[in-house]
This record gives sequence, C-alpha cells and structure tokens, in this order.
Amino acid sequence: MHVVWARVRRWKVPAKWKCLAGHGVSAALILALSSSSVAQFASPDADRYMPYGSPIGSAGQNSSQMQQQQQQPTRQSNEVVNPLGGLSTDKIEPVQIYGSDRPTPPGSIDATINPRLKPPPPPNEFERYVENALGRKLPRFGADLLLPSNRDYAVPATATVPPDYILNVGDIVTISLTGSTEGSVDKEIDTNGRIFLPKVGSIQLAGVRYGDLKDRIAEAVGRQYRGYTVTVGIRQLRGIRVYVTGFANNPGAYTVNSLSTMANAVLAAGGPAAGGSFRSIKLYRQGELVSDFDLYDLIRKGDRTSDAVLQNEDILVVPPVGEQVAITGSVNAEAIYEAKPGETIQTMLSYAGGTNDLADNSRVMLYRLSDLDRIGGQQIDRAETGRFLVRGGDLLQVLSEGTLQRSQARQSVVVRIEGEVNKPGNYYVPANTTLGEVMQQAGGITGRGYVFGTRLERSSVRRQQREGFRDAVQQLEITLAAAPLTNGQTLDAGERATQLAAARGVLDRLRDAEPDGRVVLELPPSATALPADLVLENNDRIVIPARATTVGVFGAVYRPASFLFNEARPPRVRDYIERAGGPLRAADKGGIFVIRANGSVLSKRNGALSARVLPGDVIFVPVKTQSTSIWARIREITTIVSQIGFTAAALSVLNNN
Repeated sequence: MHVVWARVRRWKVPAKWKCLAGHGVSAALILALSSSSVAQFASPDADRYMPYGSPIGSAGQNSSQMQQQQQQPTRQSNEVVNPLGGLSTDKIEPVQIYGSDRPTPPGSIDATINPRLKPPPPPNEFERYVENALGRKLPRFGADLLLPSNRDYAVPATATVPPDYILNVGDIVTISLTGSTEGSVDKEIDTNGRIFLPKVGSIQLAGVRYGDLKDRIAEAVGRQYRGYTVTVGIRQLRGIRVYVTGFANNPGAYTVNSLSTMANAVLAAGGPAAGGSFRSIKLYRQGELVSDFDLYDLIRKGDRTSDAVLQNEDILVVPPVGEQVAITGSVNAEAIYEAKPGETIQTMLSYAGGTNDLADNSRVMLYRLSDLDRIGGQQIDRAETGRFLVRGGDLLQVLSEGTLQRSQARQSVVVRIEGEVNKPGNYYVPANTTLGEVMQQAGGITGRGYVFGTRLERSSVRRQQREGFRDAVQQLEITLAAAPLTNGQTLDAGERATQLAAARGVLDRLRDAEPDGRVVLELPPSATALPADLVLENNDRIVIPARATTVGVFGAVYRPASFLFNEARPPRVRDYIERAGGPLRAADKGGIFVIRANGSVLSKRNGALSARVLPGDVIFVPVKTQSTSIWARIREITTIVSQIGFTAAALSVLNNN
C-alpha cells in the first residue's frame, strides 16, 4: 500500500485525491480515478507509443471512456493514428456458430453440452400394440434422430454467416485494416447497438445486414482516412434464449446461438416425447404464430422452408402426437408413421420409401382397429390407395412376392451337374423334370464314375438341416448352462472355469458350421446308374466322383491316415483300425463309427467293427471324455466338424447314442 502511494505521489496526484487517501480510501480506488493521469505520466515516451485517442488496450475500455477522450483537444501532428488502437493483426478465425461463452441464464439448459438430457422416450402404447401384433419391435419414424449419438443435429455447424443475417446486441465483429493504417480489433455491439472506434467514433450496427457490414465500417472509417482496405467478419455470435414446451422430451429454457433454427432447438431438447408430434412444431413470437414446421419435410424431403431462424425469447410448442400408422412388409423403411388429417395410404407408403423390388404391387393389406374380428384384414387394391384415408391405429402390410414358396409344378429348374459325366454344366429344364432326363442331356456317366458316392445337394434340405442344427446347438447351450461339466466334485474352481471356457469356444465353432444339404441316395455299392425317376428341384447340385481308392482312419488312433482299398478282399473296419496302430488308451471304443461315401453313417451299435469296408469310407475313433453326456457330445461333434466336416446324419447318430 505504501509503495503504491509513493508512486502516486511522484505522479503529482491532485490534492483532493490525497485527501481521500488520508480518509482511508484505498490506493486501488485512487488509481482507478487517476487512470487518465497515469496514462500521461507513466512514461516519458507515452506520447510516442500511446497516441491520444488510440491507446494500446483500447479494446478493454468502454465506450464512455473513449468518448471522453475524444472530446479533448486533438494534438497537431502529421503522424497517422491507427483507428483500431494499434492492436496486433491476428488472423481472423472461423465463425463459431454454436455455443456461447456467456453465462447460461438461470433455469436454462446449455444446448451444446448438457449431461442432464434424458434418454430417448420409451415406446408409447401404440408402439407396444404393434410389437404384440407383429411379434417384433417396429421403430417410430424419426426416433433415430433422438439418440445421443445423433445430437449433432441439435446444433448448427461452424459455417459462413449468411449475408442476410441481422446484427444485434451481443454479436462480436472483427475489423481489420491494411494500407495507410493497419491493425485489427474485435468489438462487441453494446446495449445501444453500437461499437466505438478511436478517431472514428460510434458506429450503429444493430439492425445492419451482415452483407452490408463492410460498407458500413468503410463508410465510417473513410471520413478520417484514405488509402486503406477493410476486412470484416463475425468472431462470435450472440446467445439467445428460447423456450421448448409442450410434449418435448426435455422441455425448458435453452441458450442457443442466433443462427439456430426450430429443428436445432427441438432436437437439443431431446425431440418430441413418446406422446409428442413430429409433424407440427409451432413457433410463437410475441404471442403470434410465426411458423408450423413438419419434421418429416426435413427428414424425408430435405425441405427447411418452414424451419425458421430463432430470435430471443421465442417459444416452441410440441403438440400431442397425431394419428399413428404402422407400415410393415416389403417397403424400404418399416416404421410407425404419424399421419396428418386427410393423408392416404399412398402418402404413408411414400413416407416409408415406397415398396421394394420383392413387393406385391397389386395390393396392400390393412388391419384396422375397428375390424379386429375380420380374419386376414382388408385387401386394398393398390390403385385405390390414393383415395383410401388412413386412421389412427391402422397397420399396413405390403406382401412379398419374392419370398413366396411356389409349387414345384410351376418352378423352372436350374440343375448343376459336375464330376464324372460326359457333359458337365448347368442345365435349365422345365418343372417336373426327372434326374434321368437331365443325365441324358449330360451324356451319361463316364466309366470312372462312382455312382454310390454321388452327392446330391439340395437347397430346401440345407435350410431344414440349418434349422435343425441351430436347434441342436441351442439345446447344447441350455444343457451346458444348466448342468455342471462333471458329475464329481473333485475339480477345483480353476479347472471348472477352464472347461467352461473351452465348451463355450466349442459352441462358437458349432455356430459357424454350415450343413451341406446333402441327400443320401439309397443305392447299392455296385450301382451303375442314378435313380431316373427322382424329380429335380431348382438349384440342385449333383456331383459324381471318380471311384475312390482309399479308406481313411482318423481320431484317437496311433497313426491317422488314408489307406489304399483292397478290392480283391475288402477287410473289415477293425482291420483298418489295426493298420492305423489301433485305438489309443484314451479312445472311446464304444463310439467308433463309419461315414460311407454316400453320406450314411454306420455306428458300432449297428455292427460297424464287423462291417466290410467300402471305397471312400471314413472310420472315426472318438476320444473318451468325462462321464458327463453334454461334454462328451460337444467334444465328439466338434471333432467331426473340424476333421471331416459336418453331416446331418453324423449328428443324428451322436445324439442317439
């Protein structure tokens, strides 16, 4: 305090201020009162570095201080005075359209960062009704905009300010001069709608279009200077407060910037609630309706004609939801849509993106609340949809033609013939064509063909096998979750956890396994022709291999390998197991089975060990597992999948053991 006072005394403070100090007035207050004197006496070079009317740091002075200095006599000098106060010429930054560094008004919610926003609204009663009717959830159209990951729609992006933007109190403008005088400065438009520039004076900017800002500044500066260039911009937009009310997910007061629109504010409020409308967002300004905005126009058409730019103290009202209609089936966007009065089925289908390529375009099925007793609903001719008005609670279904299973008597057939035939290829034949007719077109079987090992793969069988296989895997999952992996209690917790992890890995591999759709043909090993009366289906694939010359032995044997087949005296299965070194100590001798070349399976229970071996047979000796049946089944199935591929017949044998 004493040091400060000593400095003030050296600056020849007027006697009346010394009296104030003598009466206990703080030195800080005295320095505040003497700011103009300090500017004159602080340095002997003050006149050269801080010319009158343009002091460094003028951006921190208010307009009244500038005006007081301007009223004092101007010194006679030939030097050029910078009207911007000699500030550094920083590069102009992009205009930030969103956010504000101003304090958020009490009770308001910051639209840019607000952890208090509630999650998207829960399903309403009609959404639950549709879920019960369809057996699956159907989203409400537009609800994806309300997810937290899509909150970017709530704020406008950093962009160029449009020329029609009207400047107002709180906007911060950037002014730069080059040429005879240089410098740049940021000025906030004060409560009188003005900014102040030294040696230029006050400039009225409130109400000026942004496109006219450069001309307005150049006109004012041109009264004092010549030979300069003006560059203007907006450093930061003012903040405004708006109110989002009605059936909004987060109603309340929001601080947004002056370029925010109705859509920005409503989405910042979490969008319409479960009972709120997407079709009619109303904007009131000073008690009058300014705009009625349909969010569907923005989402579906990209039309923002009614998306008005907000002003301070605007009120947005989200009305209750209108009539809701569910659209499902072969359309491009299944969802629950909100209908305005007078809209038709055709209009609602257009909101759903129209029908897709697989749709039955001749009709639409209508299920109406008033017709719940009607079996199958109403069938509306597609030509009548433009005149048929929808009602709240309607469920529209567009049937599909592409997924219909038609009678085989009406299906054209494409058959693929490969392997030991004279003319392999794809054959397009009419419905009800038999295998014998196609084999004639293919030129018959060659002399090396192994008819017994023929593979017939059929799409319909593959679908059936896939469903059965998935059911089997699900049953294994349930059994694994409900039962321990061992009957005893000798395993510690770590070993149990290891077994459980291994079993889960097995199930993951089983989920990836795909059936081959193979049909086992009942043919004798010596067959020379395929069943001629077998009716073919579309996408059938027939592979006739060359006669096999080996027999494979795999699994828990000392030497897994493929052995040449002795056609002169075919040995039995047990003989080939002995050729592979015999079963290991860990082998499950009771679970040995054979997969024939035609896809059939022969188990030990059916006399597999004593059976004569056929060309192309695969003999498998499984590993003995723990006594728990679930663990044994999983282990055996996995081994088959990894070594010899999955077959429906093998799974059937394992599940029946």
